[in-house]
Amino acid sequence: MTDPVLPYYLGCPSWSENAWREYLYPPTARANDFLDLYAQVFNAVEGNTTFYARPAPATVERWAQTMPGHFRFTAKFPRDISHEGDLRDQAQAAEDFLQLLKPLGSRVAPLWLQLPASFAPQRLAELAGFIDALQRPLAVEVRHREFFAKGDAERMLNRMLLDRGVERICLDPRALFSCTSTEASVLHAQSKKPKVPPRPAAFTLFPQVRFIGHPELQANEPFLTPWVEKVAGWIEEGRTPYVFLHTSDNRLAPALAQRFHARLMARLPGLPALPELYRGPASEQLGLL
Repeated sequence: MTDPVLPYYLGCPSWSENAWREYLYPPTARANDFLDLYAQVFNAVEGNTTFYARPAPATVERWAQTMPGHFRFTAKFPRDISHEGDLRDQAQAAEDFLQLLKPLGSRVAPLWLQLPASFAPQRLAELAGFIDALQRPLAVEVRHREFFAKGDAERMLNRMLLDRGVERICLDPRALFSCTSTEASVLHAQSKKPKVPPRPAAFTLFPQVRFIGHPELQANEPFLTPWVEKVAGWIEEGRTPYVFLHTSDNRLAPALAQRFHARLMARLPGLPALPELYRGPASEQLGLL
């Protein structure tokens, strides 16, 4: 299957969900084949897995043998680096992590640093020190309320990132928080995701977007529409955005990503369609396109 050449990177939080056999992967697909199948449809994946646990070297080697050269893996620094202690003391741990991922080469780009809500403006010097020591393509996600208040703290953060060529990851959870369902997966996602306003930043040629969707695909439309225009505009400016789409339990994350791409195709004539690995009854019911 020929991979489509896209002017942006599109993906989901992972590649390994058994439920995706309902509509994305063939029903007989083995779990060991999920990454290969996923990479035939999407050209990027959000590196959530490395935030929670470092993969074994053999696992990284297996990924390296499977991921195509054009694929991008936005590996998150493990949470013991991003969430414990002074960031300036994590230089060696960060370098060890980079060495672990070395077999993936240029496919790890950019690295992601997801900071906790407790990371306050008073700690910006730590972040600057970490960035300066790293000297690798990096994108940062902040969650402290002051970084969304349009005051001095936010201006200082933005200037510091802009001056260093570091992207500010835009998290947009509005669709998730518009959901009034009491399903456990929705309540869990709402408890874990910060309720912050989106900040569509483009500090570099590679803006980064995380869209946390409503579990009902159609309900995402009013929230997706402005992103279709924003991403199309970035592409027209010569930028290469990264767009990752979630749902509360991620069962429908690929369907939401496919829906977004279909909308973008209508906005950008000539944009190639995503390949289809499988189109069964569940696909038709979801109304992917």
